[in-house]
Amino acid sequence: MYTSKITGTGHFVPEKIYTNNDLKQFFDTSDEWIVERTGIKERRISDAEKNEFPSTMAAHASKMALKKANLEANDIDFILFSSTMSDYNFPNSATLLQDLLGITNHCGCLDVNSACTGWIYAMTMANSLIENGTYKNILVVGSETTSSYNNWLDRSKCVLFGDGAGAVILSRSDNETSKIHKSILSSDSTKKDDLIKKTGMARKPFFVDKENPEMVEMNGQAVFKAAVKTMAHQCASILEETNTAKEEVDLFIPHQANLRIIEAVARRFEFPNEKVMINVQKYANTSSATIPIALNEALEAGRLKRADKLLLTTFGSGLTSATLLLTY
Repeated sequence: MYTSKITGTGHFVPEKIYTNNDLKQFFDTSDEWIVERTGIKERRISDAEKNEFPSTMAAHASKMALKKANLEANDIDFILFSSTMSDYNFPNSATLLQDLLGITNHCGCLDVNSACTGWIYAMTMANSLIENGTYKNILVVGSETTSSYNNWLDRSKCVLFGDGAGAVILSRSDNETSKIHKSILSSDSTKKDDLIKKTGMARKPFFVDKENPEMVEMNGQAVFKAAVKTMAHQCASILEETNTAKEEVDLFIPHQANLRIIEAVARRFEFPNEKVMINVQKYANTSSATIPIALNEALEAGRLKRADKLLLTTFGSGLTSATLLLTY
């Protein structure tokens, strides 16, 4: 049985910024109203004229990760690409990314759609494929253009989302210190309608009526409560099942959806501020890209070093949830 370790990380966010004050062009709001409820001050928005799409943003992040891992593109054995809205219905974005990176080894390419939890789902899959000896270096990406399906006339939801990409290379390790200890993946499908986008696919394939936009539907209060309860429960379970004391966690990176959710979960474990990675104020909710972006920023800021214990947790549509404990 092999073990795996993170050998490279990278992220990319578009240059275009929508501040809370910029959103006044769409509806009546204020910076104070948004910050009080979400902690978000601005979000990045992709620009088609600059060729910013899930695959192209992922390519920028992946090249950074390859450089940090000291690997060539053809060292990648497999690509797992998490995205809620891919470049196309088909081919998948992982295939597009393979081409953009110049990978010519014909490695496998798979898209994962589990909304905000997709990246941790993909990391769990990658870890299993490395542990059983199938692959040596797997590129795991979360890349999202939430603005492509955001309704900018709906102030209750559009303030929450932003665009960006994060990439991690998970590699076979001969280092017994670095290891993914355990993951928990779950879904409560009875609440699937609490966060859903019904348009654009098989059941409702036509473009939305601009006068009656029907994009993302969300029961915000229910999602908030479920997110806090589920992420806290999974974190407690994973610590208990791995015999890890909460004091042993060196860095906690929760899904960056809403500062109030992050604070509520962190309080339950009495994590001090220096142990909680937060960047939601800059990027808003970039769905499955939030954790890999935050992970790379934590490393660049010197907040995480080799042999540190890292706890990751996320929650999204489905209602899916995922939590991962690893030694970096």
